[in-house]
Amino acid sequence: MKISNALRGALYAALAFAAAATAEAADRKVTVAYQTDALPSSVAIANGDFAKTTGYEIDFRKFNSGAEIFAAIASGDVQVGYVGSSPFAAATSRGLDVKAFYLSSISGIDEALVVRNGSGIESLNDLKGKKLAAAPVSTDHYQLLALIKSLGLTEKDVQVFAIPQPEIVAGYNRGDIDGGFVWDPALTELKKNGKVLVTSKDVADKGAPTFSAWVATSAFASENPDFLKGFASVINKNYASFASDKAAWGPDSENAKLLAKTLGGTAEQQAAALKNLSLLTPDVQASEAWLGGGEKSGAAKILKDTAQFLKEQGKVSDVLDSYAAFVTPDAVIAPSN
Repeated sequence: MKISNALRGALYAALAFAAAATAEAADRKVTVAYQTDALPSSVAIANGDFAKTTGYEIDFRKFNSGAEIFAAIASGDVQVGYVGSSPFAAATSRGLDVKAFYLSSISGIDEALVVRNGSGIESLNDLKGKKLAAAPVSTDHYQLLALIKSLGLTEKDVQVFAIPQPEIVAGYNRGDIDGGFVWDPALTELKKNGKVLVTSKDVADKGAPTFSAWVATSAFASENPDFLKGFASVINKNYASFASDKAAWGPDSENAKLLAKTLGGTAEQQAAALKNLSLLTPDVQASEAWLGGGEKSGAAKILKDTAQFLKEQGKVSDVLDSYAAFVTPDAVIAPSN
């Protein structure tokens, strides 16, 4: 059977379109790293809302720390990740090109130094000679070191172990360490046989504020701005629900059950952990106090101050003149009508 030139042309066009669509679909894939922090937005990992809203095929991978996530970003395995400001400052100081496009939370009571019952620690004055731990290069590690410095102590006075959270819990339960600066689910576990001595907010008030953020490689952010906006809109929706409908996030709620399924622990623990968060609305995030303002950006200033502290501690070798290039308000700015 002979095929007319017109039909042949139509077939070629259809095949070309199909090939282009396949290539576009392949491009709309992204690997996103997350941690076990209790966040309202993690519900969207479980129910598929992130993928549905953005139109991307998303491979979500769970990590134990921001340092691990930045290692995965540096290797090219991850394009978007949830991290704390301390590993963020360390990574960018070492040359990693990423941008924070959404601030998940700021220093609150969701991260804290918990001291073990029987450790002999009743107040901050009792820390000398004790053994404390925090995840390596985490915001907790940074704040623990800053706390020790604010007390006029050094790591010669207080033994600080930089170990992953599962190891902190195990060492704490064995009595090998006296306390740990941690986040959930480790925070809940440590409190079972101890008490909160100081929170992340307390340390922030002493001059060492932190934040947690969603970051993307600058290349991915530049090529996929609509993905970042869509991703941010899903977080906004869940945060707004959490702020306005507490019952929908209670211990018996479907949301709490989804969080437990995704992050671990129980629905009751997840619901309790959510109450400890300090969240920012999109307009506040976009302001000069945080992601907006360019060189005046509050988040950029925190990164620089953190990097300076890490250099003093011998954790990084260089501090950049500015960290403004590593934050952007574009994804959280409300569209103009």
